[in-house]
Amino acid sequence: MSSENLPQSPASAASSGASSDASSTGQKPRVAVVFGGRSSEHGVSVVTAGAVLRAIDRSKYDVLPIGITREGRWALTADDPERMAISDRRVPDVADLAESPEGGVVLPVDPSSREVVYTEPGSVPKALGDVDVVFPVLHGPYGEDGTLQGLLDLSGTPYVGCGVLSSAVGQDKEYMKRIFTSFGLKVGPYLVIRPREWEREQEGARRRVADFVGEHGWPLFVKPARAGSSFGITKVESFDGFDEAMETARAHDPKVIIEAGIVGREIECGVLEFEDGPRASVPAEIPPVQAHDFYDFEAKYIDSATGLVPAPLTDEETAEVRRLAVEAFEAVSCEGIVRADFFLTEDGEFVINEINTLPGFTPISMYPRMWQETGVSYPELVDKLLQAALRRSTGLR
Repeated sequence: MSSENLPQSPASAASSGASSDASSTGQKPRVAVVFGGRSSEHGVSVVTAGAVLRAIDRSKYDVLPIGITREGRWALTADDPERMAISDRRVPDVADLAESPEGGVVLPVDPSSREVVYTEPGSVPKALGDVDVVFPVLHGPYGEDGTLQGLLDLSGTPYVGCGVLSSAVGQDKEYMKRIFTSFGLKVGPYLVIRPREWEREQEGARRRVADFVGEHGWPLFVKPARAGSSFGITKVESFDGFDEAMETARAHDPKVIIEAGIVGREIECGVLEFEDGPRASVPAEIPPVQAHDFYDFEAKYIDSATGLVPAPLTDEETAEVRRLAVEAFEAVSCEGIVRADFFLTEDGEFVINEINTLPGFTPISMYPRMWQETGVSYPELVDKLLQAALRRSTGLR
């Protein structure tokens, strides 16, 4: 890609390097949409980015799409949402969208500058201008887990969504559940098998699982502790499939969490940060998916399983799950956006399963559908998230 064709910011790319304030200069804020990444959720992230790029109001914001390849290269990509959709049951890839197979984008780590630079072997580095806010749509490790958020905090760059701590906790199902419990939120029974235990003391780990089964029964759900989009999850009905389920989970994360099956309805609720604080959307229900054993990746993204929005709950149940969703948001010190997932048990109790600090924004994703039903359209949702990020101070808060 020639340097003449690289996108420039409204402010001259030859600026002095001092951080520019778009609001004070009258220029449109520059949004870097960062997507892809090194996790197994790479393709889902690209799909989400396509939806976000399509929804951003270009009369209010300038946009710079930046894709991270599966190997970790930060690439300048085409601003082409149509190429970011699932096609023929295949998810898209940043490598197919990159403007160059070798060029790289470098974000600043100096709080005095927000200038982004593009480099390509054999060419002079090219300034792309300042970025005012980052909209990360990276799912899973190396993006949703606080790593990217830490980099942006170092550079003093505002960004959409949760900070380092809440992102890390929201990615790790073990510590998420520990914090929920400490705040009085009810969680289901679970067991954690750490990497060292499985690698050195498998028999001891299996005995712990046997004791867990003796107390809670089958089935078990064997999951990567720090993955999302239902990747690597296996429903296990007996020990015959347990070792295979462990290896499936460990292909995504060496730490594995095992959860007891809970009989109940699956209820989700979105939380969004407004100027006066977080508010909850109307809830949704994920009905049993006939072609799938549980609400897995295929059901979510390939076969387009759809939830019921709003969930058919009583007024009291709706009010309670909305209250609990905001409580979960506050318990983990979240910012901007969260989707909270619950089970409604047969005795009428809500059990929180997990939160997702960067829920999917695909056209069929539950989070935007819940807010649409609540009265916030998809473009308005994207705008509110960007405005919340621009209002928020950088650094400790």
